[in-house]
Amino acid sequence: MDLNKVRELVKLVEESRIDELEVIDKDTTIRIQKHATPSTHVAYATTLPAAPAVAPAAAPLPAAAPAGSAAPATNPERAKWREIRSPIVGTLYRASSPDVPNFVNTGDVIKQGQTLCIIEAMKVMNEIEAEFGGVIKEILVENATPVEAEAILFLVDPA
Repeated sequence: MDLNKVRELVKLVEESRIDELEVIDKDTTIRIQKHATPSTHVAYATTLPAAPAVAPAAAPLPAAAPAGSAAPATNPERAKWREIRSPIVGTLYRASSPDVPNFVNTGDVIKQGQTLCIIEAMKVMNEIEAEFGGVIKEILVENATPVEAEAILFLVDPA
């Protein structure tokens, strides 16, 4: 792998909210980490079918939506809604395959530990689980779209 490409990857990690990046190129593997501890709220799924390829790791990915623009501020109940954010950079899938129903939809009651979506990163399917229970009020990311780490995915009423 070209040393300039490695420098670009290091710069990408330093300038983003990405905590870890692993790139595999033929027989070379490069892992860049900001923090030595891995994320504890990502479970790896090994039985899911392969999904379409994602953009190259060095390409910048758009955020789902800014925190302030997710919904109109006129809804007083929205103040108690909690955000569920992406723990990693990747492509979000709302179902395990195109021919099955979505894990969750707007209005669904969810429980802590329930799978909400899958984020594919580096050909690994990561199940994103609810950290708390409640009712899904808004889904802010479309199926099969790229997300950044910390992008807001769901708004949940924990009541």
